[in-house]
Amino acid sequence: MKLLQVIVEAFRSMAANRLRTALTMLGIVIGIASVVLMLALGDTMQRFIAKELQALGTNMVYVFPGGDRTQAERMRSGAAPSLTLADAEALGRLPNLSGAAPALQGSFKLAAGNETSSSLVFGVTPAMFKIRNWKIDQGSMFTDDDVRAASRTVVIGQKVADQFFYRLDPLGRYLRIENVAFQVVGVLQGEGRQIDGGDLSEMVLVPITAARAYMVRGPFPDNVHYIAAQGRSEALMNDAVEDMKEALRDRHRIKLDDPDDFRVQNMATFAATGAKISTGIALLLGVIGGISLLVGGIGIMNIMLVSVTERTREIGIRMAIGAKPRDILLQFLVEAVVICLAGAAVGIAIAAAGAAAVTAFADFEVAVGLKAVIVACAFASAVGVFFGFYPARRASRLLPVDCLRHE
Repeated sequence: MKLLQVIVEAFRSMAANRLRTALTMLGIVIGIASVVLMLALGDTMQRFIAKELQALGTNMVYVFPGGDRTQAERMRSGAAPSLTLADAEALGRLPNLSGAAPALQGSFKLAAGNETSSSLVFGVTPAMFKIRNWKIDQGSMFTDDDVRAASRTVVIGQKVADQFFYRLDPLGRYLRIENVAFQVVGVLQGEGRQIDGGDLSEMVLVPITAARAYMVRGPFPDNVHYIAAQGRSEALMNDAVEDMKEALRDRHRIKLDDPDDFRVQNMATFAATGAKISTGIALLLGVIGGISLLVGGIGIMNIMLVSVTERTREIGIRMAIGAKPRDILLQFLVEAVVICLAGAAVGIAIAAAGAAAVTAFADFEVAVGLKAVIVACAFASAVGVFFGFYPARRASRLLPVDCLRHE
């Protein structure tokens, strides 16, 4: 009950000096609004990075030719350049992998009717659809028989279908790739950025053998641009990567002390790195907001010291009628905390309005979560206690006789 009376008295004191209270709160309002908005932006950034990495697949591994051994070194040693279709088949049989698929890619001219454009075209196998979790919205994907026959069939994304076959059923129609007609057998479902480049809705997929026969020609017909593999679980990814490296080094007859002629990229590593970066950015944004709050706290200390000086006679009267030093300490400390919490409430409201404005006018969803509100209130209370303690302690140590003589 006594604490409630002190809180009511604090509000009365704030109401008696409305302008000064408002100006004192302004620093806290700006600081809390900054902290909440920065935390909200940090959380949003973390969710965005996690979502993008999840879409790419955190249990995916990509193998690219190269490494520390150059192609010239391999040709001098009499070895064929990596990677090959046989490498992909060998990796697909590893126990820690649920599958592996080779791929070729290149930018080629597309045409249908009077519409033409250039786009990335990927030569893949049906296994790629499974390990990349690509779904078919219309029609079907090409089969292993199509790969063996180098069939001129193509699966396209929804944006490609809309561009070349607007308001038409694309299935059964022909899309010319480098003036070679490919029959559309399927349309992919969904959209989203892909690790290979481009968007899922802009993908153009053909059997890898057809890509080799009609587009990506070279001296080594079994050579591929990369191999995509899927681990059985995220927990086994490190073991899977080591198994892949060992298998490829054995297949490529690489000696123990020689460097790899391939590069392995583990998406789980990218996910961990992305999480660290986003956490660091969120922490940095919070620190920037905390500096604003610190400035507001210094303003509260200054105003509370002025208030103690102005209310010296009032303090003396309270002590004369029985108030103890701890009562005076509690009174001024509560006033500082109340000012901070009131400023926090206004700051949170401003931050929520700012987040709503960003969400409404930008293609970026920002939401003020409960965690940000709790952190803001905790910070505001801590600032009130920290910066209000010295003025409150100074007031509690005044002597009643000196206070009553104060003019």
